[in-house]
Amino acid sequence: MIYKNADLSDAETLVEIYNSAFYDDFHRYGQCQAYGRSKESMEQSILDYPKTIAYDQDKPVGVISYKEEAPGKYYIGCLAVVKEEQGRGIGTSLMEYFLREHPDWNELSLVTPKDNDRNIRFYTERFGFDIVGEELDGVVTVLWFRRGK
Repeated sequence: MIYKNADLSDAETLVEIYNSAFYDDFHRYGQCQAYGRSKESMEQSILDYPKTIAYDQDKPVGVISYKEEAPGKYYIGCLAVVKEEQGRGIGTSLMEYFLREHPDWNELSLVTPKDNDRNIRFYTERFGFDIVGEELDGVVTVLWFRRGK
């Protein structure tokens, strides 16, 4: 796996990754903020949330985005793997890469849909996150996750 920090020239690639990864959420809920973004919207997102793209044999297969909210406190905005590559450990690889590249982290937070058992198990069992809250985001109930060192 090769990792590359995204820049504005990666916007179209990122739109393709997000659309593949989040199509099912869009279809399931009738909306998904990560699905169907324009190139311009993704360019702004790159500026607001740094992103690292994972490549497997020169093919973009996943992305992690984040924002440092305070020193050592990161919000993971997105961890996405293209649909046909899911289940191969790419999400795990991206999260482990993020942790290695940000040794200053002392708290991580993120959200995922409440009815997505696969994501919930991934974050709680594989990475030790705790569920710390619940809220309605549009029409989707999401769970807040937090992990400290």
